Amino acid sequence: MDLLAPDATRIGLPEGAAAADDRVPASLAGGTPEPLRSQLIAEFGSERVLARISDLVRYASDASPYRLIPQAVIEAHDAADVAKAFAFGRRTGIPVTLRGAGSSLNGQGQGAGLLVDVRKHFRGVRAEDDGLHARVKPGTVLGHANRLLRRHRRKLGPDPASTDVATVGGVVANNSGGMRCGTWADSYSTVRAMTLVLPSGTVIDTAAPDAEERLARDEPELAAGLLAIRDELSADPELAERIRRKFEIKNTMGYRLCAFLDADTPVEILRRVVVGSEGTLAFIAEAVFETVPLPRRTTISWLHFAEVETASEPVGALVAAGATAVELMGAPALMVAANSIAGTDKTWLELPPESAVLLVEFGGADDAALDEQVARADEILDGVELLRPPSWTRDAEAVEVAWQVREGMFGLVGKLRPPGTSLIIEDVCVPPARIAESVRDVQALLGKHGFLPSCAGHASAGNLHFMLTPVLGDPADRDRYDAFINELIELIVEKYDGSLKAEHGTGRNMAPFVEKEWGAKATEMMWRIKALCDPDGVLNPGVVLNRDPGVHLKDLQTTPPIEEEATACVECGFCEPVCPSRWLTTTPRQRIVLRREMARQPAGSPVTAALLEEYEYDSLETCAADGSCKLVCPVGIDTGKLVKDFRSRQHGPRAAKAAERVAERWATVERVSRLGLRAPGAARLGSKAARALVDEELVPALPRDAPAPAPPLPATVREGAAAVYLPACINRIFGSPAHVSGSLPEALVRVSARAGMPVWIPDDVAGHCCGVPFGSKGYTDAEEAMRARTLEALDRWTDGGRLPVVIDANSCTQGLRDGPGVVLDAIEWVQRLLPALEVKRKVGSVAVHPTCSARHMGLLHRLEEVAAALADEVVVPAAATCCGFAGDRGMLHPELTAAATADEAAELAGRSFDAHLCGNRTCEIGLTEATGKPYASFVHLLDQLTA
Repeated sequence: MDLLAPDATRIGLPEGAAAADDRVPASLAGGTPEPLRSQLIAEFGSERVLARISDLVRYASDASPYRLIPQAVIEAHDAADVAKAFAFGRRTGIPVTLRGAGSSLNGQGQGAGLLVDVRKHFRGVRAEDDGLHARVKPGTVLGHANRLLRRHRRKLGPDPASTDVATVGGVVANNSGGMRCGTWADSYSTVRAMTLVLPSGTVIDTAAPDAEERLARDEPELAAGLLAIRDELSADPELAERIRRKFEIKNTMGYRLCAFLDADTPVEILRRVVVGSEGTLAFIAEAVFETVPLPRRTTISWLHFAEVETASEPVGALVAAGATAVELMGAPALMVAANSIAGTDKTWLELPPESAVLLVEFGGADDAALDEQVARADEILDGVELLRPPSWTRDAEAVEVAWQVREGMFGLVGKLRPPGTSLIIEDVCVPPARIAESVRDVQALLGKHGFLPSCAGHASAGNLHFMLTPVLGDPADRDRYDAFINELIELIVEKYDGSLKAEHGTGRNMAPFVEKEWGAKATEMMWRIKALCDPDGVLNPGVVLNRDPGVHLKDLQTTPPIEEEATACVECGFCEPVCPSRWLTTTPRQRIVLRREMARQPAGSPVTAALLEEYEYDSLETCAADGSCKLVCPVGIDTGKLVKDFRSRQHGPRAAKAAERVAERWATVERVSRLGLRAPGAARLGSKAARALVDEELVPALPRDAPAPAPPLPATVREGAAAVYLPACINRIFGSPAHVSGSLPEALVRVSARAGMPVWIPDDVAGHCCGVPFGSKGYTDAEEAMRARTLEALDRWTDGGRLPVVIDANSCTQGLRDGPGVVLDAIEWVQRLLPALEVKRKVGSVAVHPTCSARHMGLLHRLEEVAAALADEVVVPAAATCCGFAGDRGMLHPELTAAATADEAAELAGRSFDAHLCGNRTCEIGLTEATGKPYASFVHLLDQLTA
């Protein structure tokens, strides 16, 4: 019997939960009903079928305002699984939708039939021709691919704001644009080959020498039909010219009819028309890109204007001067960023709300090239009235923060929306020369219908974005939204002959209006393309083309309020690629989505009961609660904090008291733990028994290769000490890895003395802890008591903050960062020591794992600098995220660490390094266990190389 077991039902329902019209029906409380569930398991195997109620709910929504409950989710492992899903759909009449990152803004990744996950098992990037080309699997996150290509000073052309969440397959399928790519470097212009799975199951590698022959043999009607449309279009020069003109600007409305003008053969036409087809014509199993060069140096500036219209005026001149990006934003987004994103300019909080800003970037081969471009820009701006003088920066961290703000604009504006409202983002495009005029028109239209009259977007391309925040559960607000959309269509089509969708794809909300933009003949050609590729209409029906004039108002989701920490979530999915549990259970977005469904359900709902039962393991036990999600969330949501609050609610009074008693006796816990590590076999048996008696969520299991106990702390003296050294309790319990001689405290004491900056370890250091191990489990009182006791000791040890404190574990430093005086992580301390140390030799290469705590404290670049002083080559894996060990959670759930480090391990596989470095002992244990590589603190290597 679990004496202190947490109880998921104690987390309760969100305050104000009530039945909503878009709630999941009670009939689905058991998940996918029979006989469909059994049929799918027989067809695909149980490991590929996700059929629980939690699975259906977490895949039902994406970054759009739409919500469709799938009948089941298929976790495809390869292209054969996708072909099998297509066949099942054709045979049963159940539609099939392909799902990547779920970052689409118009509902392209949602469907009420089978949803096929083509993200998890479709990841991989291979640089070819020294990076001139890249072969990419569709489930690869675009930003991850670019981090790998950076080593070749190349990148993929498309650069949407969702770069760090969108998968390459989705980017190609939507022909997603971005801030710098224009129409010259988008997917349509840079994809050179594809491997396609057609709805019939036929697989075509467009680069294969016999591709044309195979398509003609296996899909004769498709091949002939494509040629017929080509010939018909070439015979209509007026329509052909209009198509060319409309694709000179960004346009993702309908299918790419320009494919029939840019290619002559069926395979080459098909390859081009699939770009931007939104998963309605084929599955892209692989894409080969021609990459674009990265500038060696960049500079950016925020240019502040009194209003959006005046901000639009110098755009053309700045582009002509060589600007690689000119991004338009409103002041409200910057204000939210100042409160949400670390490193932003706090004076943004003082900006006039009606003001606007241009984020301007120049890129060049060297500083001299940048100097010339900036001089030209300053000449242009000399006659322009700005709220603040231009200030150009080339600092890498400042540039990184600037783009983090711009890429998170969707969420930043979303945070300003009133409770209960949805966030809809529209994007249109006009000829760039008319950008200022279009801003005035669109703002007037927004104001007329009661929406925030603010525009943003890629001003250099004539591409405007704006946000709508209706209450979609209110019929009057839906009517207001519909009236706005219809007037917007008239404005963009009639006055500007522009694009109703520039880069977000047609989706569900513009599908009924394709003919308004393109006319009857062009739209009829598009319907023929769909019928040729997908004669059974099984792939993502209703997206891109739809004859229902009101489909854009159907399947809209409500956003009921939930816990304050998470209620502002816009479900953009930016959190998912960094979440340690992303390949195991749920992600931060999905935890919130599931909670929102509970808020939609009435009291006593069987759906809520089923969701809570599954929430225990999926959302609470396997959340690392490391806060990595907050670092990338544009509205600053820390889902880990939400989970810790839930864990706190789960604990009964007995469990909370037990945790407090453990905190009070922490010195004893340390001593007993070290004794246990001397006999790891007995300790493992003891922990197994305790887990059975108390609870598996409270008592950790020792790792398979348990570390040796830590030796006694080295003797030090206070007199002459340059800092107080608080060895983390984990380093007082666990000894160093087997491949390292001596303990971490011994190494840090040695290198400090060697640099002439000795440290002092207080005699009564035992029993003091940052409190994080208690807080992460939701034992708030125990955490606060432990932390208060340690802060009091720090004040005493440092003589009221006279000496700095050095801590040798990133997570512990973070936990005590706001203590008295200066609290330094070992990374920062070693940086102070390095100038006084002689590194007698460097090793060849090191792999560095940056911990989530180091990222939170902004120490990643500093860690890289320390590593660079010790090795000729420093490799920070592009896939490195939180390792998921999370204190002792990796000992409670080792499967979490294995899943969290899988991508990092795969990236490093086959490479040999002289050392694997980290800055947190528990992370090192987890990384070593999960990857088989010997991770240790960078301090050990520093000690070795300066001895």
